[in-house]
Amino acid sequence: MNGVAAIRGALQSTQHILGMYLNDLSDADLLIRPVAGANHIAWQLGHLIVAEGKLLDVLPGIRFPDLPAGFEALHDQKGANDEPNAAYLKKSEYLDLFNRSRAVSLAALDTMTDADLDKPNPGPMAKFAPTLGALLLLVSNHTLMHAGQFTVVRRKLGKPVVI
Repeated sequence: MNGVAAIRGALQSTQHILGMYLNDLSDADLLIRPVAGANHIAWQLGHLIVAEGKLLDVLPGIRFPDLPAGFEALHDQKGANDEPNAAYLKKSEYLDLFNRSRAVSLAALDTMTDADLDKPNPGPMAKFAPTLGALLLLVSNHTLMHAGQFTVVRRKLGKPVVI
């Protein structure tokens, strides 16, 4: 296995895990905060979608799906504190945007070589992820970190343990 294949596996794995954790949740479940001040799943999904597009826009030729009007502001740090409202999307809409964004990331990865993974990251996260390979892994890890937070809501709702 080479670096490109390993990163592809990581991105696909975290995409699959995210879907598994959301599978039996309703649209209303996505708006439940596990504790006061914690982010609900809908906000986290939007944040993941926005972040993937912003982080990986340094990859050559990449074009992420257009987001609905107001989407980015709803899912920024200020929006995290807003109470759930009608502006949040349905689970199916979040999953569609997430999966389309991840498909763009995977397609970009398909154009890369292992040597490309060692190229410097010219973006704002270069200090934390100095190479393009490290940046792609950061996106995968970011997804898994948030998906792990979904499990707390699942427990609160009495849903079965997944995985």
